[in-house]
Amino acid sequence: MGKELLAEFKPGHDRLVCIDSDGCVFDTMELKHKECFCPAMIKHWGLQPISKYARKAWEFENLYSRDRGQSRFITLYRTIELLKDWDEIREYGFQLPDTETLGIWLRETPAANHQSLERSDDPVLMRTLKWSLEVNERVADMVRGIPPFPYSAEVIRALSGQADIMVVSATARDALMREWEENGLLDCVAMICSQDEGTKKECIQAVKDHYSPDRVLMIGDAPGDRKAAYDNGVLFYPVRPGEEIRSWKEMKENYLSQFLDGTYREKSQTALIESFNSCLPVTPPWKEQGSYSWFS
Repeated sequence: MGKELLAEFKPGHDRLVCIDSDGCVFDTMELKHKECFCPAMIKHWGLQPISKYARKAWEFENLYSRDRGQSRFITLYRTIELLKDWDEIREYGFQLPDTETLGIWLRETPAANHQSLERSDDPVLMRTLKWSLEVNERVADMVRGIPPFPYSAEVIRALSGQADIMVVSATARDALMREWEENGLLDCVAMICSQDEGTKKECIQAVKDHYSPDRVLMIGDAPGDRKAAYDNGVLFYPVRPGEEIRSWKEMKENYLSQFLDGTYREKSQTALIESFNSCLPVTPPWKEQGSYSWFS
């Protein structure tokens, strides 16, 4: 698959709708992060003595902050950085794992994925790969039978007759295929772009020129989705964390028609994005001040 999938894409309509998957269409974020990602991190990174802090840091970073929705490798690095800056952990005298090589890799690698990790014999990157592979195993075993948010499937089916639907996600391809197929939505999709095809920004950039900017819409639940849309000069519709059902209902009743008639940017986008921006904090609740938006 990879980049070749994007290069071979042929549009079927004059509109494109890019949609994130986890936490946007499917209510999988809590289950995946609390039962799959975080336990595997505690195991592989030796965080058992500070597990309660590790859980709080991982959940803030991945579920409840403005860093929500980033690549698993970026949020792994950020989570351990949060732990390093936590006063109570310092009082324990606990030695947190070295992540310097992981930080360098994230800054320098053209693509943060398994293929890149497999080419390295660095112990930190090998540990990262083992953690990520176990996450995939846990997700395959644990995450199933999760329906889409109410109203989301109706919107997707309505759009599929008038726009090319492209799933744009940092999730592994196998998990995306399984979730969309078991919910009867795979036949609505023109293309699925996983972490192997590139970042969300890169995936949108690769196909957007087939359409005019006001006919390309990104639907997402994280600031990274908004930035991917902004960087490509296309529209963005936010699914607000904690208000997912309401967001999809509003899309169905109000904003779907605006996208189709070309008035969404003028009428509604700015106010919706302002509301979305206020949903997620930057500072963790255990810190009085400070920002943790590395790699932004």
